[in-house]
Amino acid sequence: MRFALLLLLCPIAAQAATYPPELVPGPLVIVGGGTTPDAARTEFIKLAGGEKAKIVVIPTASAAADDPKEAEGFLKAWKEAKVESVTLLHTRDRKKADGAEFIKPLAEATAIWFSGGDQHKLIEAYGGTETEKAMFALHKRGGVIGGTSAGAAVMSDTMIAGGNPDAKTEKGFGFLPGIVVDQHFTERNRLPRLAGIIEKNPEWAGLGIDEGTALILTQGRFFKVVGAGSVTTVLAKSPTKPALAESQKSGAIDLFQIRRAAHFRALKEQFPAAKSKEPNVPKGSLLIVGGGGAGPEIWKAFLELAGGPESTIVVVSSANEDPVPKDPGEAVALRRFGAKQVKILHTRDRKEADSEAFTAILKEAKGVWFTGGRHWRFVDSYEGTLSETRFRDVLERGGVIGGSSAGASIQAEYMPRGHPLGNTVVAAEGYERGFGYLPGCAVDQHFFARKRPPDMTGLMKQYPQLLGIGIDEGTGIVVKGTTAEVIGKSKVGFYDPKTSTQPGEKDYLEVLSGGKYDLKNRKKLD
Repeated sequence: MRFALLLLLCPIAAQAATYPPELVPGPLVIVGGGTTPDAARTEFIKLAGGEKAKIVVIPTASAAADDPKEAEGFLKAWKEAKVESVTLLHTRDRKKADGAEFIKPLAEATAIWFSGGDQHKLIEAYGGTETEKAMFALHKRGGVIGGTSAGAAVMSDTMIAGGNPDAKTEKGFGFLPGIVVDQHFTERNRLPRLAGIIEKNPEWAGLGIDEGTALILTQGRFFKVVGAGSVTTVLAKSPTKPALAESQKSGAIDLFQIRRAAHFRALKEQFPAAKSKEPNVPKGSLLIVGGGGAGPEIWKAFLELAGGPESTIVVVSSANEDPVPKDPGEAVALRRFGAKQVKILHTRDRKEADSEAFTAILKEAKGVWFTGGRHWRFVDSYEGTLSETRFRDVLERGGVIGGSSAGASIQAEYMPRGHPLGNTVVAAEGYERGFGYLPGCAVDQHFFARKRPPDMTGLMKQYPQLLGIGIDEGTGIVVKGTTAEVIGKSKVGFYDPKTSTQPGEKDYLEVLSGGKYDLKNRKKLD
């Protein structure tokens, strides 16, 4: 009882969500109560090892768990799956939960399943004990953690223990950091209580799961939604964004994206700023290419801006999908056009990206080239690290930063199409911030080839303070100071939302190869 009182008295706000988010070490299967979807049960068994699965069922949330006659009911569905072993683990004695004999089944298990009931009973029995440590050890070695109803609620760092609309909270097990999980969501009208918790703790994101519905995380960060109902993502309001409650019946949810969105909302700052910065590159130069392959004039221009063939060029290849090529095509192209000192830089480890040893090559670089791929991967690897600082230092020394496709958008202050789940979301909350070498601008690529002008029109309506730049394939802009010169085979569209247009007219200025645009005064130069 004393332990339970301490939990209730603990200031939950002290358990702030960590940032940046980290990968979840093992799989999760989280069911919102009601009937467990067949797809969720099948996936749970598969993740546990299929026929070799060793499942530990923990029914402690249920009052019926104390009745030995009820034991078979908790195990029946899992035994019918014909796995290697199914073991029931239950006690209300915290001393027993600290004992080596009690936790022995967890040492060999490949999966844990929490049954429904009262989530407080789970924390009261196991929170802070050796049993809890053994659960985390199983998860860390890749075992799957699953549960329904109460077994879903305990996944949170901060667990909803009851009440609606005013929720009572306790410390949960925290298998899913930075997230508050609520269950029986639509059926019991629980949006008000989850939204209330998130409003008080805007650095967290909420996930409300309907009955008969599950979130399945097989590896790291990407959930898929299965079952009959919906999963609702809940975010707090910010000075410029209303509170969010967005439901989906299928598809995927990226844990990092919703946690980053919550983090930036909690900062209480507007992004992009209400008054945008002047687009200006006072030192060095940028070469921003719209994807689709760079021609000889682009590579030659980049090498010239970098100081010639003898200069050290660093190709950052982290936007590529794993396995990242050891010698990316951009590095091959640079050598073909004469570069003699091409180095490759790649990591997914932020600690490595923040180290002196990893970044040392950047201190001598006169050019950095960001490859194509997906620009959110650049953000995850380098944002806020020593690497990012030293990328910018190349400009400060008068060098050049270049890139194509993903390597184009990452250079802007506003980064369109940054959503990790696909490039169709133009304004992807949580992944809107580029590295900002070109301030006050949003840069999109593959622009005319993929018929993207309407997308930029929509983005400019949302953020009229920005200058929109749409760069076609095989085309680039060289930016020095406040002037952008178009090079390559096609054209660039410049969007100034402050310029009025008539219905049916283009809402952008086209500048062809060889032309120039004044970024400060937002006009084409003769």
